[in-house]
Amino acid sequence: MKKFFRFIQLYYRGIFRGLYFVMAIAVIMVFLPREGKFKYEFQKGKPWMHEDLSAPFDFPIYKTDAELFEEKNAILRNFNPFFKLDTTSQYPVLAQFRADFKTEWAAFQPRLRSIQQLYKKENLNANEVRRRYISYAEALISFVYEKGIYDPADYNPVSGDPNQEISILVDNLKYDTEIGEIFSQRKALEYVLERLNKKAVSDAPEMMAFWQMFDFQKYIQPNLLFDERTTERIKSDLVSNISLTKGMVQAGDRIISNYEVVNSESFRILESLRKEYESKLGATDTQLVFLGQALLVGILFLVLYLFLLNFRPEVILDDRKTLFILLLITFMVVVSSLVLRNNLVSIYVIPFAIIPIFVRAFYDSRLALFILLVTIFLVGFFVPNSFEFVFLNFIAGIVAIISLTNLYRRGKLFLSVSLVLLSYWVVYIGIVTIQEGTPLALNWLTLVWFVGNALLLLASYQLVFVFEKMFGFLSDATLMELSDTNQDLLRKLAEVAPGTFQHSLQVANLAEAAVYKIGGNPLLVRAGALYHDIGKMTNPFYFIENQSPDFNPHQNLDFEESASIIIKHVTEGVQLGRKYRLPQQLIDFIRTHHGTTKVKYFYRLYKDKFPEVAIDAEKFTYPGPRPFSRETAVLMMADSVEAASRSLKKVSYQSIDDLVEGIINHQQIEEQFNDADITFKDITTIKTVFKKKLLNIYHARIEYPEEKK
Repeated sequence: MKKFFRFIQLYYRGIFRGLYFVMAIAVIMVFLPREGKFKYEFQKGKPWMHEDLSAPFDFPIYKTDAELFEEKNAILRNFNPFFKLDTTSQYPVLAQFRADFKTEWAAFQPRLRSIQQLYKKENLNANEVRRRYISYAEALISFVYEKGIYDPADYNPVSGDPNQEISILVDNLKYDTEIGEIFSQRKALEYVLERLNKKAVSDAPEMMAFWQMFDFQKYIQPNLLFDERTTERIKSDLVSNISLTKGMVQAGDRIISNYEVVNSESFRILESLRKEYESKLGATDTQLVFLGQALLVGILFLVLYLFLLNFRPEVILDDRKTLFILLLITFMVVVSSLVLRNNLVSIYVIPFAIIPIFVRAFYDSRLALFILLVTIFLVGFFVPNSFEFVFLNFIAGIVAIISLTNLYRRGKLFLSVSLVLLSYWVVYIGIVTIQEGTPLALNWLTLVWFVGNALLLLASYQLVFVFEKMFGFLSDATLMELSDTNQDLLRKLAEVAPGTFQHSLQVANLAEAAVYKIGGNPLLVRAGALYHDIGKMTNPFYFIENQSPDFNPHQNLDFEESASIIIKHVTEGVQLGRKYRLPQQLIDFIRTHHGTTKVKYFYRLYKDKFPEVAIDAEKFTYPGPRPFSRETAVLMMADSVEAASRSLKKVSYQSIDDLVEGIINHQQIEEQFNDADITFKDITTIKTVFKKKLLNIYHARIEYPEEKK
């Protein structure tokens, strides 16, 4: 038991990292479909490379997505929207019309003599004439109400085609009619007024003035209302009742022979067999299928772990970096599973190219490609046409990695997304051409899904900032912002310690050029160089680059006190960095830019003055730690070389060569680079870059002749 607890104490961090991988595997296994895997691989347009295949059991032939899509569109095209006709709404309207007519008729009576004269021929009195006109108007109003009046302003589910049919519900009975047979509110009003005026012209012109006294719009109200609930219910029922199959294959029927080309018909039958086979296998042998899936998923994550352990140990040793990768993989697999399970959108709308973009933003291209492969292999377990899926997303991911080199440039992002979309289209058209024999057979809807993929890729890129804050990462865009000399902290450095600011700029130029040559992160080292000496702002005049020629504050201090002030600029710089919320990666440059070296100037003065006294070297030594990355190591070299170069009395190739070689070799002797991932070849390259840059900085200028008076 003691050995067990001892083992836990020694390797608890590794055990926790292993648990991260186990949890990721468990989540993925929950969402993986419990279907088996068809044991044959095949592609349309390619020969069947397996033995002759006969149907092992009866199974239906499923329709293709294109056929189902066309059937659904045909139903929707021919579907009649439903309206409810209110047959009782005309009665209160007619009652109101009778009351209004009676009032207006009495007021208009003196002008109706010509009408009375007209109807004397038929032996009609005034009341009978009134009843005839009111009956005629009521008949017109009743007619338009019985036909139906709808208001286009409320909802217009119909087109302008008068021959389009709609379904009308009257007391739960349905009948179909054309749009031309019913009235809009405006057309119903025009119809009634037109008939009334026509009769007035034929009978007596005074009636036209009489009808103008009425506001017929209040008598013509919509009674044909769009029934959205019934419409959507019936439409949904019709779509859901579309048969997914057409035809059956009986057990024992030959499906395809060896080396026979898989054409459209045999491909559909093989796809139907695959779907039924995987469904039956998953239903009968669930535990074995689960075990096989767990084994394959576990192997993939084991390969990922070994890759990180051997080639990216800095990632596997950082919990945040490991968690980010595992969460990214798990999220994409889970989303893919849900999309396929719901079958609402195509799997090709998921932007898998965002995986290498996210990883490339915080790591490197090699790791980005590896993470992409692991993810699409995992998804390839359960997507249809696995080879096509993996091939398409592999090419798109490669294009994204190659094209998006500068993540901080917005134009690059648009270009990269355009190239990813183009690669999807080109590869898909190539696959269709192989399978169908012509590129014209492609599914245009799939091309639209790729456009959606590109739009999601463009939108989800903004998540880089979210991940950066959540996991404490640094993207190139943030490094560009931090390198802006208008940042508050850098502006303050330029005002308080202008000499230090100029020194930091020169160090940034040297370090950036060197890191670029050895394959490091130039933006990171530049930002680190600009901030590495911010601690000097606390006591700027104790540093020679900020001193005036006639005053040196160290003259009044002993050597140990002077060394202490110089050393404190490291710890004070760390405190300032945290106060201004600099990322930890930049604070690391502040902590390590002197490593565990000594303040040699005061250390040597102390030794020369007190040769017999035992010296406490700790008082003259920086607290460290030593540089632990290529970038921090290069900054230490650049900082020391740039500072020492200012003391050169004579600038020549030989003097600069001796300076660079002497300083960096001495740092190597003091083992300052032992914790950094840097090689002797890298150090040689860095020396060469420094020498060339310093020669350019201190090159001789032409002496201009004086103008003769």
